[in-house]
Amino acid sequence: MNFSTLDYIIFGAYAVLILGVGLWVSRKGEKTSEDYFLASKSLPWWAIGASLIAANISAEQFIGMSGSGFAGGLAIASYEWMAAITLLIVGKYFLPIFIEKGLYTIPEFVEKRFSTQLKTILAVFWIGLYVFVNLSSVLYLGALALETIMGVPMLTGVACLALFAAAYSLYGGLSAVAWTDVVQVVFLVLGGLCTTYLALNTLSDGAGVIAGFKQVYAAVPQNFHMILDKSNPEYQNLPGIWVLIGGLWVANLYYWGFNQYIIQRTLAAKSLKEAQKGIVLAAGLKLLIPFIVVIPGIAAYVMVNDPAVMERLGSLGQTNLPSLGQADKAYPWLLQLLPSGLKGVAFAALTAAIVSSLASMLNSTSTIFTMDIYKEYINKNASEGKLVNVGRISAFVALLIACIMAPLLGGIDQAFQFIQKYTGMVSPGILAVFMLGLFYKKTTNKGAIWGALLSIVITASFNIFTDLPFMHQMGLSAVLAALVIVVISHLDSNGEEDPKGIELSKKTFETSATFNISAFAIGIVVIALYALFW
Repeated sequence: MNFSTLDYIIFGAYAVLILGVGLWVSRKGEKTSEDYFLASKSLPWWAIGASLIAANISAEQFIGMSGSGFAGGLAIASYEWMAAITLLIVGKYFLPIFIEKGLYTIPEFVEKRFSTQLKTILAVFWIGLYVFVNLSSVLYLGALALETIMGVPMLTGVACLALFAAAYSLYGGLSAVAWTDVVQVVFLVLGGLCTTYLALNTLSDGAGVIAGFKQVYAAVPQNFHMILDKSNPEYQNLPGIWVLIGGLWVANLYYWGFNQYIIQRTLAAKSLKEAQKGIVLAAGLKLLIPFIVVIPGIAAYVMVNDPAVMERLGSLGQTNLPSLGQADKAYPWLLQLLPSGLKGVAFAALTAAIVSSLASMLNSTSTIFTMDIYKEYINKNASEGKLVNVGRISAFVALLIACIMAPLLGGIDQAFQFIQKYTGMVSPGILAVFMLGLFYKKTTNKGAIWGALLSIVITASFNIFTDLPFMHQMGLSAVLAALVIVVISHLDSNGEEDPKGIELSKKTFETSATFNISAFAIGIVVIALYALFW
């Protein structure tokens, strides 16, 4: 893709702005662990909402979800629209407990509710997942975009993205990450809307977005079905009505409720009410995301299969052409069609999505390692300065490992689904542990440990011995893990309530009128969207 001088200026201004904001926020000299890992518990609601979205939306959405839109249509948007509902559940039922307990990490809750032993098991799970799946895949997808758009070699792209994210996040901690996220979200949404506009306007030959959308819908109405039937090639990834009532709830509740690099923003809020307002903002923004990441993928599918459109594009449209076998090329292919100036904005948006997620994952990986592993087993009496330094070093090591792993992921297609599948190996057991720990007072430590460990065996068995859609595997694994926990807990406690569970159940779940009204409005919008695209 040929960048003009204007594109380079726009992208350069974005890079300087992000680094400037990150380093300015980080200017405070000596930091405590609360400063570094929880931004001094000072984040306002709008920063929390923006940071939640910036941490969530990454190359796996821009590249991977657009690729899934190209291959299968709008049904992949269920991840986003159901996430809006999930966020509201988290805000009402999970956050009050987490914030009351003064947590640094999600594994720390496990220690308060169950034991240090189980906390350590889950901490190791999460560190492995973040480094070998999340960080590696985001680096790979980001470098793939650089390679496709600008011809930057894969290894060079991985190194550049890693250095950009590390430049401010390793030194400044969560404060630098969260406040730069506010800027990142502006670029992310603006650049995404520019790409959607271009795709639809190009399809309509300049007649506008509405005409372009009508043309897309007329060309592939089947690609706008949210509920797929068994004849659809994407049924294995999105198995019909079970998307609404099955395993997707496992993925969403685990990701938004018990995922350190997501929930850490809310733990850094000024208060519970600020955290809940931030959750509402993020839920509202999630309704918008499919229109800036999925619709372009569907439009790209129509474009490459329309001879008239391809003839108008000429030689420009023939470079890095996406296909059903290489669906993840859809979004990078669209970017190269953008006019001068908008290329810089869109490329800045894609970079913002990548580096904001990298920075978030790095900070959370280092938080878990420092607070749950280092402080627990290596140096119980570590000073505040020592904890901050260990956090920086562990983040650097995690990034280095991810940089080595990223190029090895070459050849995967529909990377969004790849990430969901491998995250789904551990999420059912973790979700079962947390949900029963929160809401079933008889759950014991022994039951939770066995449930967490056996859930991996259960999920692996489904994966090896059946051809069930992985979403079914997640749902069934979560149910079976919960049964294991309940049975073993009952036998372990002779049916008596666990004292830690009794103490936890005393928490009330009050929310403000603003939260309740916003939750009702978002729920109505989600129902309307499913009714429209059923």
